[in-house]
Formats: sequence, structure tokens, C-alpha cells
Amino acid sequence: MLVEGERIVEVGSTVTHPTGSETIDLGDTTLLPGLIDAHVHLFLHPGAEDLQTIEESVPQRTIMATLAARDDLMAGFTAERDMGTEGAGSADSAVRDAINAGSIPGPRLRISGNAINILGGHEDAIGYNPAQHVLPNADYANNAAELVTVMRQQYKEGADFTKIYETGADTVRDGKASTTYQYTESELATAVAEAARLGGRVAVHATGEPGALFAAQAGVASIDHANHLDDETIRLMREKRIFAVPTFTIFEYFADHAATPAEATHDRQLLELKVEDFNRQLRAGVPMAVGSDVGPFPHGTQAREFELMVRYGMTPLAVLQADLLNGARLLAWDDQIGALKPGYLADVIAVSGDPLQDIGALKKVAFVMKGGVIYRK
Repeated sequence: MLVEGERIVEVGSTVTHPTGSETIDLGDTTLLPGLIDAHVHLFLHPGAEDLQTIEESVPQRTIMATLAARDDLMAGFTAERDMGTEGAGSADSAVRDAINAGSIPGPRLRISGNAINILGGHEDAIGYNPAQHVLPNADYANNAAELVTVMRQQYKEGADFTKIYETGADTVRDGKASTTYQYTESELATAVAEAARLGGRVAVHATGEPGALFAAQAGVASIDHANHLDDETIRLMREKRIFAVPTFTIFEYFADHAATPAEATHDRQLLELKVEDFNRQLRAGVPMAVGSDVGPFPHGTQAREFELMVRYGMTPLAVLQADLLNGARLLAWDDQIGALKPGYLADVIAVSGDPLQDIGALKKVAFVMKGGVIYRK
């Protein structure tokens, strides 16, 4: 492979060696495009998520986000979609811009600022003393007009796309999952249209029906978590090429780190039901992208998502295609990243082993290049 500047110029078993060029011998490793995580939270770290937004200042959280971005890059993730700063507003635009300027190391970022939520919804700090007026982790919008107003402010502050909480909270009763929807199909359609006008897309957190169906009908870009989808939702996602982003790693993490036995049982039930539904989606041909929901668990460890997607039904090749090809499409960089092709950005990693034989090889990153700059060797 020949790299000039930030782009790949030639690919093949032999390439041109211009005078003065540097030759890098990576030995017995597998060369791949940089990995893509389509669901991260740079502004979260392990610990009580709600307390982070209360006890830690936005400047403190921004510093920690820069460290998280570095850890993700060193683990081979050269592009990511930050799915909400969890109360830090548009601070992720500063992190993205600093990375783009070369001031700090990190992945290419698509950022959303805060997620959007209804009053009393999924991220509204319920459970605290209401007299304290604890701020939500998301921006309020209670109807279509408010959605448009909030989105315009977020794009003004640098957002690339919109993240909306469409469901929550989740419960399991008698072996069945249930969740409340937050926006109607009409309200989500307004958000999709406004995002398109602004040059962006809409991603939704959706963990059940009818919220996921409303999102699919509205034509969102992705349904993240994508639990417990009905047949009609699955059909629409297949036909409209709406990506499911399963985020198995966060479900596993919460189940393994539950505070009480009752919570552990609840989280295990959710994961078991999720696996069943994931296989229904695979059989139906729903397009998949790879996102881990990293943040509540340590940044730089999210290659676990690849292992879980294989464990629960996909082949290693299918997971790599979901990550590199579908991930690039979801981040609207499908003509720039996700492949080692002439003209593409030189986002390149090397791993020990063959991920087609053992997807766990993606956890053994030996080399990282992004935009022609070597960050790990």
C-alpha cells in the first residue's frame, strides 16, 4: 500500500516506491481499514452515569472525553459516532474540532451534542429530590415544533446529526419486555425532515414497540439498541435500509455489574430476549452496523462488541462488513473510509491474527494510522 499525505494512492501486492518514501514492515499481521464504532459516549466513564453529570463540571468531563477519544483511537477505532454528551451540551464539537485540527489524537467524529428527550423521559434525572431541580442529561422537546427549535440550536452549535430518545424505561414482566414510546411517528418525521434540511440525519434510542415502529415509519437513519422489534418494523428497516445498531456490550456489562441480584436478573432477561430478537432481524435481512455504547464501560475495550455479534449469530465476515461498510454509510463517509482503496483516507490498522478465523483478533491492535499519520506502531 502506498500512502501520500492523508490518502491511499495504491493498493496491491506490489506498489510504487517513490524516492525518499518510508517503508513500514508490519510483519505477520492482518491489515484492515480503521474500525468504526457507531455508538459511543465520549463524555461518560465507568461509574454512576447520572452522578457524573451532577458531580463533574463540563470542563472536567471534556478533558476526560479527550482521553477517551485517545483510548478509542489507540484501540483501532479511527471513526466514531458520539451518541450524546449526556448533559455536556455541545462540548463534543470542541473535541471533534480539536481532533480535526490535529491538536489532540482521536477518531474522526460525527457528533450530536445532547440527545433530545421529553419532559419526564428516559434521561430526565427522575428519582432525585425535585426541589433540587437536577438538570436532565438531554435537551427537552415535547412536540414537533420544540424538536425543530432544539435541533436548530444544536446544529448552530456544531452538531452533525440528531440523537433522539424514543423509548424508556424498560421493564420485563412474565418473560416479555415492555417500554414506553416518547414521540409519535409524525413528530419523528418532522425531526427527520428538519435534519435533512440541515444536512444531517436522525438516530434513535429505541428498545421496543411501538416506538421503534414510529421511528422506522419516519425514516430515521438508525435504530440503536433495536430490541424487541415487531415484524412490521423489521420489514420497514429492511426496505428502507435503516440500520440496527445492537450494542450488545453495554447489555452484557450492565448484567455483569448490576448493583443488586434483582437488577442482574432483569438485565440478564433483557439480554436473552435481545439475542432472540437479533436473530429474527438477521433472518429477515435487517442491515446491521456495529456500535458498542462504550462509556459506561472503559473506552478502548469496545472490540468486545465484535465477539458478541459473532457469538449471537453473525459470521466474522458479516460483522466486519457491518462495521466497515455499513458503519461508513451510517456516518456518511462511505466514499472516504471503511475500505483500503485508492483515493480513500489512509485510516489503516494492523492486528495480530486473522479476524475472519477469530474475530477476537480485533482486540490485538498492533498498528494504527489515521489520515496518513501513525498513532500506534
